[in-house]
Amino acid sequence: MIGAALARAVKASTGITSAKLGSAPFRTNMGDVPTLDAGPDGGMQVRFLLDQVSTGTDQLLAWTLLKPGARYARHRHRNCDEFMIVLKGRGHIDSENGEEPAGEGDVLYWPRGTWHGFNNSSSADVVLIWAWMGAGSVDASGTEMAAAPP
Repeated sequence: MIGAALARAVKASTGITSAKLGSAPFRTNMGDVPTLDAGPDGGMQVRFLLDQVSTGTDQLLAWTLLKPGARYARHRHRNCDEFMIVLKGRGHIDSENGEEPAGEGDVLYWPRGTWHGFNNSSSADVVLIWAWMGAGSVDASGTEMAAAPP
């Protein structure tokens, strides 16, 4: 009963029907997903676990490893919101409020258009899980990198 009412409300407010919500269920294993070196000297490794290609949706879920001293550079996404969970390690988030400490268990959220980044300022690896809501690919995200500091 509640599910049907919710579905009607979603359809009425967004025009989305269940046929448009995505493709068939999808399952993978992290070991089966290629690791991409996304930073200089392999300091940042990324695995795109779920994306538009694999699920047919406008969402993306990824795993990132930051080596000591590596930085997930300050950036923003014009077309999607992002959340991040620090699974392992500690460092600093780079936000519109400046740098703030972040560590294992922290859950972070940035609405679209908000500047953010992550700096592994520790001597150990940092592992992050992050997701975009509203974009299933890098191209669709509208990512803009901040200008390099002087």
